[in-house]
Amino acid sequence: MISADHFWLLAVAMGVDALVGDPDLVWSRVPHPVALIGRLIALLDRGFNRREFGTAWLGVLGVLALLVVIVIAAGIGYALELAFARPFGWVGTILVAAVMLAGRSLYNHVAAVAAAFTVSLDAARTAVARIVGRDPASLDEARICRAAIESAAENFSDGVVAPALWFLLLGLPGLFAYKAINTADSMIGHLSPRYRAFGWAAARLDDVVNLPASRLAGVLVALAAPFAGGQIGQSLRIMATDAGKHRSPNAGWPEAAMAAALGVALAGPRRYAGIIVNDPFLNEHGRRDATPVDIRRALRIYLGANALAFAAVLVVAVARALA
Repeated sequence: MISADHFWLLAVAMGVDALVGDPDLVWSRVPHPVALIGRLIALLDRGFNRREFGTAWLGVLGVLALLVVIVIAAGIGYALELAFARPFGWVGTILVAAVMLAGRSLYNHVAAVAAAFTVSLDAARTAVARIVGRDPASLDEARICRAAIESAAENFSDGVVAPALWFLLLGLPGLFAYKAINTADSMIGHLSPRYRAFGWAAARLDDVVNLPASRLAGVLVALAAPFAGGQIGQSLRIMATDAGKHRSPNAGWPEAAMAAALGVALAGPRRYAGIIVNDPFLNEHGRRDATPVDIRRALRIYLGANALAFAAVLVVAVARALA
């Protein structure tokens, strides 16, 4: 059963993340918890992901590596909860939860892409390369803008809604376990020859744990469509019809909702590591010549969706406190 305390703790954590984000002053001196998880994954990748083991064994070792990362991450979360089970320990829980949310940092990274256009197209390519895995040299203005908008939509689910949901369900152990799975997927859950066997478990489990969050994120984006002049009904309709066109079972939901809210076409053919991915467009009748103005409109929707999520959590927290 979800703890009533988790709602007000999450509401405050979301507020702290929105106000503070990930200050460079702190994380330039000490490693971020997600970075530490990444180091563990990289260590296991180097030790287990060796071609001489053969495809079948690489699949098994990939599962083993993923389990090790999840157990260690969840164990750290559990240890922190025990440490915070004392007077005023809620302060520690809030700070740790805020650190594991990515609301403010995602906004800053996407906004940096829009701002970079005032410098040069190359500056915008450099900025967008920090948040997407596409070949930046192949991107023109419209493709850069679409990539930034897609990142804002998809990572609203992965970086805000999903960790919030898993914290509500399982507290800090659930939050840390989710971040471990999501980080593993981003590092090894690829279809490249090196990771096709070793990373399949990370990719599939990430799909599973993001299923509820992606649908909720899509609805929140649709509800926030009026913040950029979009229509809620249209956004929900396109989300329902187009989400399944995306190669990911999850990313299509918030991306399709965002595409309809902005009146642009997202996804479509893209290039990753020299390989062209011929995916269909989401909201295919929308504009394909996205501009930096559209990135800023997407950020207004993003802020609106975050505000709606915060309001929902706060209302439940207050209702449970008064019950």
